[in-house]
Formats: sequence, structure tokens, C-alpha cells
Amino acid sequence: MKFLLKWHDNKYLTVVGVFGAVALISGCSTLLPSAKQHVESPWKSYEAVKNAYDNIVPGQTTLNDLEALGFDPVKTPNVELLNYLDIIQKFMPNQSIRTEDLDPAIQACLKVKELCTGLKVSPEWIGHKRYGNFFLDLFNFERKTKISGWRFDALLVVIADVVVYKLSGGQPNVLKDENKRNPLGPLQDIRVDAPSVGL
Repeated sequence: MKFLLKWHDNKYLTVVGVFGAVALISGCSTLLPSAKQHVESPWKSYEAVKNAYDNIVPGQTTLNDLEALGFDPVKTPNVELLNYLDIIQKFMPNQSIRTEDLDPAIQACLKVKELCTGLKVSPEWIGHKRYGNFFLDLFNFERKTKISGWRFDALLVVIADVVVYKLSGGQPNVLKDENKRNPLGPLQDIRVDAPSVGL
């Protein structure tokens, strides 16, 4: 009778242990690290900054209008100011590009030199989230990362206090997976330096 009770208790503990291990493993994926990378700006989405950009009308939009839209180099963080030499580097990176090949607004900018400035705005929000098997990740055997977010780039050229040219680009939807496998796990990153030989 004691043997049956002992066997029953061991069987019960084994079942509880198995279920506990399964629950622990399934819940461990929430323990994997995640990170967010963003350039501080007034806009919280690609659509928001794109809508603000679309309201800029070359030949009409003034510096005061840009301030209201969020493109203010003084109040908006991470807005890069460009002088006319920077603009030359962007539009004429090599000698094969001639001044007459440029947009008339850029040509006018280069003629007035110091009266011409540029604004470069590059807000972004990128998230990195690790997923997959917690223990494989913990011991560096396999690390899976999902990268998602958005990027927006805008270049504005201003003569005196009026926008004369605008250009935009970026990625409305960044989404990719990274899968890094290390057959040696935690030993993969150990570097063995060869002993130096004195001559």
C-alpha cells in the first residue's frame, strides 16, 4: 500500500512538473528583450509627418508657416540646417552634374548663396522585438528579431523666408526579420588570441 502511495505521489509530481515546465517555457517568450529607436519630433506616425509635408507649397509657404506645421529648426528637435554649400554637395555630388541640369529653384538658390538655406528633417520610429525560444535566445544559439516602424526624409530649400523647393522620401512601412544562429551558442563569441612570439 505504501509503495502504491509513493508511486502515485511520484507520478503526480512528475505530471505537475511537466505542466509547470511547459507553462514556464511558453511564458518565457515575454521575457525576451525589446527596444525602440526614434528620432524625437512632433509627429508620431508616417501619415502625420506626410500630411504636414503635403501642406508645404513652394513659392507660398513661409518660415512662419513652417513653424506652424512643425518644421521649425529652433523649436523642433533634430532639424538640420543647411547652408548653400551643403546644398551644392547634395545636388552636385560630382562634376558630371551641371548647374543648368538642376531644378530652377535650386539654381536660384545657388545664385543668391547666403540668402539660401536648407532644412533637412528625418523623423523615424523603429522597434526591435526579439521572439522565439527563450532558452535558445538566452544561451545565444538562435536569436530572432522583428524590426518594424517607419522613416520619413524631407529636404526644404528656402530663399529669404519663402520655401522654393521641397523633396521627400522614406519608408512608410519598415518590416523585416533577422535570424542569427550560433551553433556553438555562448562559445560563439569567445575569441582565442594566438600567443605572441617574441623575435
